[in-house]
Amino acid sequence: MDLWQYEKELYEKGITLIGGVDEVGRGPLIGPVVTACCVLPKDFVLEGLTDSKKLSEKKREAFYPYILEHAIAYGIGSCSPEEIDQWNIYEATKIAMKRAIAEVQKKVKLEYVLIDAMPLELEIPSLSIIKGDAKSISIAAASVIAKVTRDHMMIELDKKYPQYGYKDHKGYPTKKHLEAIQKYGLIEGYRKTYGPVKEIIDRGIA
Repeated sequence: MDLWQYEKELYEKGITLIGGVDEVGRGPLIGPVVTACCVLPKDFVLEGLTDSKKLSEKKREAFYPYILEHAIAYGIGSCSPEEIDQWNIYEATKIAMKRAIAEVQKKVKLEYVLIDAMPLELEIPSLSIIKGDAKSISIAAASVIAKVTRDHMMIELDKKYPQYGYKDHKGYPTKKHLEAIQKYGLIEGYRKTYGPVKEIIDRGIA
């Protein structure tokens, strides 16, 4: 598949400042949902770039600084666990995406936005693409930025609370993670509306 297919169609129309947008962290029990918007130059080359979920952690960590260095502009947005509990994860993800786009808009005037799966109401023309992180180079780059950014947050949290294993599961509800919160209770930053967390709160373990 040609990862440039959507961008090329826009280039042919004279549109060059294209932001690719993706999110990570809708499923974890703890921490923010993180989004990124990335604008790449026409001559950008990074062999092997695709949806961040299909890349090894080592590959993502290697691609991340390269993308940041060569991007025309990028922005990161997030919604806190409190915001996720207030609005629900779907709405919080859309808000976080708009925040990432707003960060890019401070640097360049976006002409078009390509978004992974999530339809957004924007003043800029946009297109929502199902599995866009595997179909658009701009979205793929954004997916790496978002994933590595959030992973680094979880690694820092792991340094403070190693007993929970955040550096390994990144906050997702793995068996090890669920056992840890049953044993040690909840620290600040858990999403209280998520099932396993709500159950612990209801049982008074937190």
